[in-house]
Amino acid sequence: MATRRTSFGKDTGLQARMVLTLFLLGLLYVVFVGVLFAAGAGAGIIIAVALVLLLLQLFGSDKIALATMGVKEVSPAEEPELHAIVERLCVQADLPKPKVCVMESSMPNAFAMGRSRKSTTVCATRGILDLLSPAELEGVMAHEITHVINRDVMVMTLAGFFASLAALILQFSFFFGGGGDREEEEDLFLVVIASVVVYAVSFLLMRALSRYREFAADRGGAVLTGRPSALASALIKISGTIERVPSKDLRSAETLSAFFIIPARTKKSLMNIFADHPPLEQRLAALERLESQLQGAA
Repeated sequence: MATRRTSFGKDTGLQARMVLTLFLLGLLYVVFVGVLFAAGAGAGIIIAVALVLLLLQLFGSDKIALATMGVKEVSPAEEPELHAIVERLCVQADLPKPKVCVMESSMPNAFAMGRSRKSTTVCATRGILDLLSPAELEGVMAHEITHVINRDVMVMTLAGFFASLAALILQFSFFFGGGGDREEEEDLFLVVIASVVVYAVSFLLMRALSRYREFAADRGGAVLTGRPSALASALIKISGTIERVPSKDLRSAETLSAFFIIPARTKKSLMNIFADHPPLEQRLAALERLESQLQGAA
């Protein structure tokens, strides 16, 4: 049963999109480095900055984010219900049990972070623990466990590397560029344009992947528990409660918004293309269809 559920939780559409996203970003990055070389930027500096930033993203970004948000690992004695739910889901999904953490925030939310299945953290806020029923909380944690199954957190971290590097080089260009002859100014302009394009394309690809991975995690989590309606109920409760959370609390959590099950945003995106999560209505409709499919198969 565990093997069947784990393989069902893996969304082949998501796997294909992750490979395509990394391929396109890699291709874009190669072109970007070529532009930097053509503009006369130092090869050694480019390679050194890229390697340091990549290592930081892979091995330190999750730890930095968790420390910044005040997330604390909890023991089974401290949070027995949360640990029991995570352990049961991991047994069903045939996964190593991740670190279980709690974020002391009234905002109801949850997320998973980590570069591999052996170095994963799942976290629930105090607000979500107080808000949801056991069945609803299980649905939310199954959603986060599915992110681990799909390895999409690692891909999102890698994808973020390209945008971060482009932004960093763009800042360097503004701070240290200028004051040269006409040829140097033209080279600087070329670097600025290339950096803006790389950042914009990376941003859009990451947003598109982020939206799809939420659909995949909803489906995988609902299949893992066998209760799509419980996850749907949880999403409705979380979304409705977040709308009443003070703006200052949401702003403090916006850096992790893409990783939350429901985005922590003080305002709606003007265009869906810029959103890191699909609309709640679409997620609920997908879960309703899945509920009908599971009932029909029973």
